[in-house]
Amino acid sequence: MVQWWYGHNAVGFFLTAGFLGMMYYFIPKQAERPVYSYRLSIVHFWALIFTYMWAGPHHLHYTALPDWAQSVGMLFSLVLLAPSWGGMINGIMTLSGAWHKLRDDPILKFLIVSLSFYGMSTFEGPMMSIKTVNALSHYTDWTVGHVHSGALGWVGLVSMGTLYYLIPRMFGRKTMYSTRAIELHFWIATIGIVLYIAAMWIAGVMQGLMWRAINPDGTLVYSFVESVKATFPFYVIRLLGGVLYLSGMLIMGWNTIKTATAGKYEPVPVPPVAAHA
Repeated sequence: MVQWWYGHNAVGFFLTAGFLGMMYYFIPKQAERPVYSYRLSIVHFWALIFTYMWAGPHHLHYTALPDWAQSVGMLFSLVLLAPSWGGMINGIMTLSGAWHKLRDDPILKFLIVSLSFYGMSTFEGPMMSIKTVNALSHYTDWTVGHVHSGALGWVGLVSMGTLYYLIPRMFGRKTMYSTRAIELHFWIATIGIVLYIAAMWIAGVMQGLMWRAINPDGTLVYSFVESVKATFPFYVIRLLGGVLYLSGMLIMGWNTIKTATAGKYEPVPVPPVAAHA
């Protein structure tokens, strides 16, 4: 229980709160639109801060943890859906009146699609915390797929979009060296994530079903080794997805180097400060 109190807070405060802060700053900057609802952003923050701390026991269903603690973790996990989706909707609706920019702006694509993965992950997490669903998903690769839809899809894409916004400004350029390379990176990374997490979802459900299959005499239908062998094709797809994602990062590295070497740093002039009387 102590471990998952901190373990889930790592998800909530290291991999969620800070990146939501990035989302709330860089989507309005890139879209040149105000945040859809400032009030909703404040409610979103405090609801997440309060609720996330109590969700950790959903990792401990069907363990030695007292049943009431498991139920509390499940309940707060379900409550988390509301503020999480409130934040996602707030970010996406910030594009109201500027949806046409998505056609030509690959940085906005990174930021908005990352929110889509955030919404998907924060729906999937509460669903997997329900005890009857968890009975199938626990200890399977479904959990791995869920984690990576958040880590690669949400945290990864929003970080890339943020860096693509910041890097040219660091080197005195208006844009990155190659906009087409950003577009290519976006599609390679997105396809890689989808292959990765879809393979893990399918493998996880299959593992859960194989592990719970029982003969009429009460013996297991499949051995554990058989379930491992059955997941092999999905691990190949997972590898392909990971290689695509890594390839996108290599493209980003090349684009960053070209931007840094081709750019000329032009410091922004600071207006003079009026002298005090």
